[in-house]
Amino acid sequence: MTRNIDQEPFSTTKGDTIVSPDTIADIDSSVAADARADAADKTEFQIFMREWFPYIIFFIAVLLFRITILINAVIPSESMVATIQKGDHVIGLKSTYWFAEPERGDIVVFHAPDTPETLYIKRVIGTPGDTVVIADGKTYINGEQLQEDYLPEPMNGDFGPYVVPEDSWFMLGDNRNHSLDARYWHNTWVTKDMIVGKAYFRYWPPVKWLY
Repeated sequence: MTRNIDQEPFSTTKGDTIVSPDTIADIDSSVAADARADAADKTEFQIFMREWFPYIIFFIAVLLFRITILINAVIPSESMVATIQKGDHVIGLKSTYWFAEPERGDIVVFHAPDTPETLYIKRVIGTPGDTVVIADGKTYINGEQLQEDYLPEPMNGDFGPYVVPEDSWFMLGDNRNHSLDARYWHNTWVTKDMIVGKAYFRYWPPVKWLY
């Protein structure tokens, strides 16, 4: 008897394994479903990245700026009155002294020489090589009187002479009679590696530039 091959179930043989057309169709359907799922996942990820990626970049940039460049400090004492009041919120930049040296008159944030875990804010009075003398309520740098209009009152006491070493700075608070500063520290000098940055302005209460 002659068989009609159109009526016979078709099968594919590989070794001893016979795969029916229905099985092949199931496999194709499964592969297609997996492909559609992968495509959907990729689409959702692309949509997420398109919508949120700018915010992620912005957040990272702000974080890096805050960590590496910006100083945001609340002043805990009255040592810089009247320039800065206790409780003032101050903004500064760490980057100011990356390629420059602190100058006389700068208001600087730094690690305290005697307690490095503590941050201080004071004014630069003596720079490397200077001789600083405080006498009769006045400050003298290399024999010349320093004009200090920022002082709230005349200083009490005589101090010095202080000869500032290389890579070191002599720091005083503006509120001289109520400031724990280089005149009283066991380690008198602030070296470059102790300096965090320069304070520029107070943003609360009302904005004020610091100089």
